[in-house]
Amino acid sequence: MERAEWKEYRDCVAALLAAPEVARLKTIRHHPGVSCYEHSAFVSYVAWRLARRWGADGALAARAGLLHDLYLYDPRSLPSWRQCFAHPVAAARNAAALEGALSPKEENCILAHMWPLSVRAPHSREAAAVCLADKLCSVAEVLHVWRRLALRRAMLSLVR
Repeated sequence: MERAEWKEYRDCVAALLAAPEVARLKTIRHHPGVSCYEHSAFVSYVAWRLARRWGADGALAARAGLLHDLYLYDPRSLPSWRQCFAHPVAAARNAAALEGALSPKEENCILAHMWPLSVRAPHSREAAAVCLADKLCSVAEVLHVWRRLALRRAMLSLVR
């Protein structure tokens, strides 16, 4: 990854990374051995790359990717089938509280990230980028590919 490209990505999400709500994601377990923070940062970066490649708003996709799992509760407090449908709504609510408001496109990015498991479908290239990034990153995490990526070390160094 080029230094200028990495800086461009970081500039999109720097303010969010400094937010205590986003930092709190570090304490929430997501996939085995992966915090919700790591997952969200990974999704954010991949969504940013996809959106830019597709001629969409990379900054919007990066920010929505970082906020897509901002549910801020212990996911084990709900049955897994319920968590699948409840967490996008909680994340959208928390993201709106953090940001002041969400645009309809930002809200759709967050609410539709579980499609096709959820009834909400992506309605923009940015939402499709977040949805696809979530799936790709989840597979990489579950297969433990994420742990070996240099990108993981770069992401974890964003906020220390």
